[in-house]
Amino acid sequence: MNMPFYVSPEQMMKDRADYARKGIARGRALVACTFADGIVLCAENPSRTLRKISEIYDRIAFAGVGKYNEFDQLRIAGVRHADLKGFAFSREDVDARSLANQYAQMLGQVFTHEMKPMEVEILVAEVGHQAKDDQLFHILYDGTLIDESGWCVLGGAAEDINSRMTTVYRPGGTLAQALSASVSALAGPDRTLSATEIEVAILDRGNGRRTFKQLDPEDLAILMPETSATDSAPSSVGPEVLGDATPPASGDDDEDPPALSVGPGPVG
Repeated sequence: MNMPFYVSPEQMMKDRADYARKGIARGRALVACTFADGIVLCAENPSRTLRKISEIYDRIAFAGVGKYNEFDQLRIAGVRHADLKGFAFSREDVDARSLANQYAQMLGQVFTHEMKPMEVEILVAEVGHQAKDDQLFHILYDGTLIDESGWCVLGGAAEDINSRMTTVYRPGGTLAQALSASVSALAGPDRTLSATEIEVAILDRGNGRRTFKQLDPEDLAILMPETSATDSAPSSVGPEVLGDATPPASGDDDEDPPALSVGPGPVG
């Protein structure tokens, strides 16, 4: 009788974590931080067609780094969950905390039970009616849920970017100051990022019911005047290529993720 191949649970979890971290580190980073009137989300992304930042609901935004096809599936699942919950109950019942809990459960389930973990880190941000109510929920590849304060960094070189944010970020500043701090932290001391190399969106508490707004190059030229002269330079990455969009490792990547729970009671 042949003995079955055995791997200790500790070693299996370590291998999955290493695999996920390596995949995430290959992608470009993302920074989200609060400012006086809301939350700004800034990602290094030269593509004009593939988005890393998007709207989930009235006051909620989603951002992801890592494997594009995986975090985009999570985004779609989150939009469906929020729409169904808002329709079944009320728009005020849709909140970032419950959505982040659902994402954490989904990623934790995949990490512990599937052969290949999701190579993603995601952020769920909600702008409050007052600055003290702003929320940033950072969800890791293994389902770990972190409630961030002030700012949040996702993706490769997160430790270095966090260190730079500590020195350049000032709470309660203007949108231009928060964006400048985010871009400076992303770029680092050895390079600069122009308006054509980043993707920026904001949750503006003074923007009415729909607080989400994607900033176009014209908006960024006003907020980042020092980079306007370089915006016309050709990007080294084509319009259909995203740095995080690595080819699928197997056929499993084409499968839909588990559906978010939308039961009759409150979620999360």
